[in-house]
Parts: sequence; structure tokens; C-alpha cells
Amino acid sequence: MVYQQKPWLKLYDSKVSENVSVEYSSLFDLLDRSSAIYGEKPALTFYGRSWNFNDLKSVAEAFAASLHSSGFKKGDRMSIMLPNSPHYIFSLFGSFRLGGINVQVNPMYVEREIEHVLADSGSEFIIVLDTLYQKVKNVQPKTNLKEIIVVNLGGEKIALEEGDRYFEEFLAEGKTIPETAISPYEDVAMLQYTSGTTGVSKGVMLTHQNLLANVVQVCDFVYRPFEELIPEDFKMISVLPMFHVFGLSCNAIAGIREGANQLVLPRFDPKELMEVVKTEKPFQMSAVPTMYFALNSHPEIEESGFGDIHYMSSGGAPLPVEQIKIFEEKTGGKLLNGYGQSELSPSPIFNPPFLKAKPGSVGIPIPSTEARIVEITEDGEMVDVPVGEPGELIIKGPQVMKGYWNRPEDTNKTIKDGWLLTGDIAKMDEDGYFFIMDRKKDMIIASGYNVYPAEVEDVLYQLQGVEEAVVIGVPDEYRGETVKAFLKINDSETLSTEDIIAFAKKNLAPYKVPKQVEILEELPKSSVGKLLRRVLREQELQKQKVGV
Repeated sequence: MVYQQKPWLKLYDSKVSENVSVEYSSLFDLLDRSSAIYGEKPALTFYGRSWNFNDLKSVAEAFAASLHSSGFKKGDRMSIMLPNSPHYIFSLFGSFRLGGINVQVNPMYVEREIEHVLADSGSEFIIVLDTLYQKVKNVQPKTNLKEIIVVNLGGEKIALEEGDRYFEEFLAEGKTIPETAISPYEDVAMLQYTSGTTGVSKGVMLTHQNLLANVVQVCDFVYRPFEELIPEDFKMISVLPMFHVFGLSCNAIAGIREGANQLVLPRFDPKELMEVVKTEKPFQMSAVPTMYFALNSHPEIEESGFGDIHYMSSGGAPLPVEQIKIFEEKTGGKLLNGYGQSELSPSPIFNPPFLKAKPGSVGIPIPSTEARIVEITEDGEMVDVPVGEPGELIIKGPQVMKGYWNRPEDTNKTIKDGWLLTGDIAKMDEDGYFFIMDRKKDMIIASGYNVYPAEVEDVLYQLQGVEEAVVIGVPDEYRGETVKAFLKINDSETLSTEDIIAFAKKNLAPYKVPKQVEILEELPKSSVGKLLRRVLREQELQKQKVGV
């Protein structure tokens, strides 16, 4: 019963409640209220141009009117295939206003992936960057697409085919906006397609209530204890991709709720980011681990002003303890790790600024969130494991998705009695801090022993010169599986495979030591910077099949 007692609550700041209440009736209502509160304050800044909160609402409503004029109605799907830009927010909230379902399409997708998302979601509308327009046109015949709205962020405009329009032209066509009743608990606001790290990419159905609840949970946890420290010109960096729910929910929508001026960057460029931090002095920044890896390797990081940012967080993938240490030593800042999934809107657990983080921990559950570590028996019963023991992390709360789009079987496998089975192996200590050990499917069983790749990776990151590390299990006739490490080495260092194995032997039990090491110039990553263990595993299996 220890998990039900929520030992983490004793760690909460006095200004943080055990539960949150959501006062918004829809996601557009959140924008409406922020416009009323913050009015003329800048909401979005993009390469020298700013839009205040009233502007943001006004353009979103104009976009909604144009969508309505084009036949868009409640429940219709609109795909958004843009990098971070004001247009992302305009179109997103324009669709929310009509009760539409926004479909997140990664701008880095190849045509096969674009086709899958568009066809699977049944999108009839898409808003796309002009440089990606031709990819969409190429797959259009195999989809339900009727309307293509194109965004130009600078430079010469390309010629569009008949019927397709640029954003500004489309915006001028709207007349009226119908009143649309939103049922926040039932109506889906967004389809967030999973990255496909564990199989086919599935559309995660996030309702208005899912996203609203998680934004309130996150904001109350992070900002309420430090309200008096938040400056009048509250600025946050928006470099996390908005096409991923971490960047959209925890950054973009949270920024709108909190009245922040979002400094929008369409891509991650370490030098550009450091320049913005130095000149703008933001209060908050979130990023994924590989962004911090790149910053750690940059020679100018010490002078960039990261130490003056009040709140810096990381999520989307495990953040090795050693990389946190390097970042904090070089910048003087405090970097907080967290945990999330698209299916959780995305946040259930992270390290708040009011606590001293425990090395390796992703933090504690946020308000209105229950978390347990369980073993799932053969008959499907979820049995709690003792404190400190590894098991599967399961989560219950208002941020748990409605389910997978058109995949009831997958939904029923993933949500049991309101609990989301994360598929992640974790443990909780006696204080209520959680530690993610690995994906259940990524666990290596070598000679009968369980090996968690993340633990081996954490050790390898402690070796000077290791910039990125991925550990997988490869088939082995004798051991069942054996441990193989793939590494990217910093250009300024020379490390041999022998050096790496010798270091691992000093720091790991023999069965955890990589028996094979491969040094690569680049490791495969997802579009949001997550190192892709699955890709390396598939390549390795293919090599073995053909006898390489």
C-alpha cells in the first residue's frame, strides 16, 4: 500500500496542492482568458517580430473563420507540419476554436511517414511549410487531403498548384465563427503520433481535458512556489519542437497560460540558442538530452548565461547523470530531469525547482497523479513490488490519454482500470523519488541476468570523451544475449574500444560489461533528438541474418 500513501507529498512546497482543478472549458478558453489577462504583453517573438496576447487570439480567430468558410467542422482533422513558428500557434488554436482535432506531423518525416499519418488520421486539411509542400503533394492522392495551406517564413515564395493557398491569402477568406460546444473530457483536441520506437506509429488521442489538466499540473508545480521571482517580462525559450507534445504542452501552451513571451526558435542551433540566452536573459528553458549533449561540447558554453536561467528542464529521453554534472559545472545553472510519454500529455513525474534533485532520479509525481511500480502477473493482475525494487511503472491521472486512434485493442492493452501501463522499468525509493531504469522491451537478459541499458550508458558517459552512447542486447548462442555499446566520441578525444571496455570493467559487474563496442560518427536519432536504440538493434539483427 506504500504507493497509495503517496510518500512524495511530504516533499511538496507549501504552495503546491495535492490535486489541481481545471478552470478552463476548452483549450481555446485558455487562450481567451490569457488574452483578457495579459492583453498587450508580448506572447510570441520570432526573429525580431512580436505578437501580443490579443494579436494571438485575433489571428487564431481569423484562421478559425477561414477554416469554417472552407467547410471545416467539429471533429475534423487538421494536420500541422511546421517547425516552431507563430503560425503553429495560430493554426492550432484556430482549430481548437472549432472543436477540430489537430494532427501533429513531424516536418522531418519522409513521404512514407507523412502518408501514414495523413491516411491513418483521415486529415482533410493540412498547414505546411513551403519547403515541404512538394512532399505533401506527392502523397496527397493516397490520402483524404482537400485543403493545403502553405506557410512561408521568409525568402521567395514558390508557385502553388491550383486550389492551394498561402496562409495570408487563406486568412482573408473567413467571415463568421459558429458557436461550438466542447465537451472537454470527451472531445479529442490532438492526435500525437508516437515516434514508433516500439513498433508502428500510433495516434495518441489527447482530449481538451488531458492537455488542460497537464498544463495546470505542470504550471502549478513549477511556477506557483516561485511566483514572486517571475519577472514582469517573463521570457521562455521555445526551442523544443511544438510538433512533439513535450514542446507543445509543457512549453507553448504552458507559456500562454503563464503570460510568458515565448522566444520562438524554429530549430536547435547551439550557437543561435546561446546568443538568444545571452541577449534576452530568459527565465525558463526546456530541452531534450541531445540538445544538452551538444551544448556541453560547445567551447563557448561557459560564457553563454545559462547559469542565470531560473528553471531549466530536460525530458523526452533519459538524461545521464554525468551530462547533468558537466552542464551544471560549466554553466553554474541547475538542470532538472523529468519523465513523460505522449500517452501522458506528456508529464506525470519530474524534479521541481523547490527540491534538491537526487542523482539519476526523474523526480516525484506531480499533483493529481498516482504512480505505482508493479509486476504484471500472467493473468493480468497488477501487483505492487516492494520499495526500491524494479518493476513496471503505471500512472493514473487526468493526463492519461483517451486511447489510440482507431486502435481499441492497443488501447485496452495499455490502459487497465484507468492505469496507463508505461512499458518502462522503474523503481521508487522510500522518499517517493522515481528512477527510470529502462524500457521493458529494451531490457537485456545476459546469462540469465537482467541488464538495463540505461545503467550501462550512464557508466559509459562518465568516461571523458564519450558524447553519446546507446547500449543494446544482441543475440548470443552462449549467453542468450550479450551487451553491445555504440558510441559517438568527442572530436577532441581519442578512445579505443579497448579503453572503453577496460573502463566498463572497472565500473560494472562482469555480466553488464559490453562485450562488443562500435564507435560511430553519428548515432541515429528521432526528430526530437531521442537516441534510437531500436534502429541500431534492427541493423544489428540484419547484419547477423546476412552473416556480416
